Amino acid sequence: MESFNLENFKPDIRTIRDMGSVLYDKEWLKTANLDMELYYMYRGLKEKDYLRYDITVILPIMIGSEFNKTKGHTHTNECGETYIVLEGETIFLLQKENGDTIEDVYAVKTKQGEICVVPNLYSHITINPTDKTLKIANWVDKNMKNSYKGIQERNGGCYFYTTQGWVKNENYKNIPPLRFEDPQMSLPNDISFVNE
Repeated sequence: MESFNLENFKPDIRTIRDMGSVLYDKEWLKTANLDMELYYMYRGLKEKDYLRYDITVILPIMIGSEFNKTKGHTHTNECGETYIVLEGETIFLLQKENGDTIEDVYAVKTKQGEICVVPNLYSHITINPTDKTLKIANWVDKNMKNSYKGIQERNGGCYFYTTQGWVKNENYKNIPPLRFEDPQMSLPNDISFVNE
């Protein structure tokens, strides 16, 4: 996997202020430093055909009783996405929504070198459940647009990962039991499926 010196690139930065609506621990949020930085997104580091390569760095900090995570999004043009763990360990939470009902939800635990493939039509959240910095890369359609609407409207994904384990988000009407899928061990030679 090609490496990048990220000091040469300017990231988009996600702070508590950006994330407030999707955080589990609302009591902690009342006194939190809203400018605290949670993760860094380095987008468009390279392109291959119609695909874009990004890197996200998620800090090993707690957001109250919840483990640090990305805001969560789906893709408006219904493309998939492939994630590669470059450093650390992560849990990907993937959910398929139909209005405020969840048709499917599962988690993929991954460590360095492992792959999580996000099917199209699935919203996804990346969680750093450790005390070490997490660095992940992704390949996605370069014309992809993120939508945060569904997750923001319901104050987060359908499950939160906390110090007490998984907690259901009661803002959804129907949440299936959380199941777990294994990661992939290698990146396919042909990743054109992320645009199907």
